Amino acid sequence: MPTIPTPESIDADFLTKCLHEAGHGGVAVRGFRRTRIGTGQIGLCVRIELDLEGDDPDAPRSLIAKFPSDDPTSRQTGVQLRSYLKEVQFYRELQGRLSISTPRCYFAEIDGEGPESLVLLEDLAPGVQGDQLAGCTPEVARAAVLELVGLHAPSWNDASLRGIEWLGEPSEPAVQLGRALYRAQLPGFLERFGPHLAPDEAGIIERAGNAPDPQAPPFGLVDGPLSLVHVDYRLDNLLIDASRDALRISAVDWQSITLGRPLSDVAYFIGAGLLPDDRRGCEEGIVRAYHEALGKHGVADYAWEDCWRDYRRGAFAGFAVTVIASMMVVRTERGDEMFVAMARRHSRHALDLAGDEFLG
Repeated sequence: MPTIPTPESIDADFLTKCLHEAGHGGVAVRGFRRTRIGTGQIGLCVRIELDLEGDDPDAPRSLIAKFPSDDPTSRQTGVQLRSYLKEVQFYRELQGRLSISTPRCYFAEIDGEGPESLVLLEDLAPGVQGDQLAGCTPEVARAAVLELVGLHAPSWNDASLRGIEWLGEPSEPAVQLGRALYRAQLPGFLERFGPHLAPDEAGIIERAGNAPDPQAPPFGLVDGPLSLVHVDYRLDNLLIDASRDALRISAVDWQSITLGRPLSDVAYFIGAGLLPDDRRGCEEGIVRAYHEALGKHGVADYAWEDCWRDYRRGAFAGFAVTVIASMMVVRTERGDEMFVAMARRHSRHALDLAGDEFLG
């Protein structure tokens, strides 16, 4: 296995080798400048601006390197949740079979299941990272949801994806583990964030952890289509390029990829990315556009009524990410603000869609 550089040990020879293996044999890296970017809590992202010698106008002038977090708690969480392994394997095994916009990968390696790992990616500037706290416009939300068709449609009910150990899929042990993690973190979550939530918002988050129906969301095993799902498809994990005629949305964080219910990605993004008043006015139209796009990309026998039901149930997808992740990564001021915003928006989303009927 190639030596995996760290933020301190990465050098010009390694970067030159990566460029050569990607087809840019006419250039060499003379030097580079590193700048830490992003707000991730499990990964550490660095922009590497390259000083090149040679003649290749198509060679990149900058790259994005994703290393494991330098915080011990976040690194441990990344290993426990298999975040580093999933991202490396996504670029090695899955990216090429999908049409969702993602950056070109120049290197992806991991030592075992991590944390030592590195993913070296195309820099998608002038695309800018979305802002989870600020939310987005309905236009950005529509473009982001339609981009999900390129993840879901190519993998829709694809039997070849079943049984891949690192990828995972819905199963009773996974359900039990997820529910146990949720319940274990719930008291601390409510103590820390409950005072910032309305009573009905905190109430439905608590009910989701203590629902008597074992098939209740967000963990229940229910019938329906399976596809690859991003799980954490939200603004902070997207790059938005508004410099061209049509918005270009690219997903740049694949640390949670798994098999699951595709509408959970759709509901998760809409619930977290749009402010409630904006969401209420446009969400059905966005989901209908997504449903129509699925049909155009070969997904048949999926009725609108089933799609809308799955979307309503998917409103709970953000509960698990919010409650579990908020208590298992290093605590920061922005992180707390983000998790409060997510808790408010996801709980209000489920309440607006009368999702409590799924809790038994």
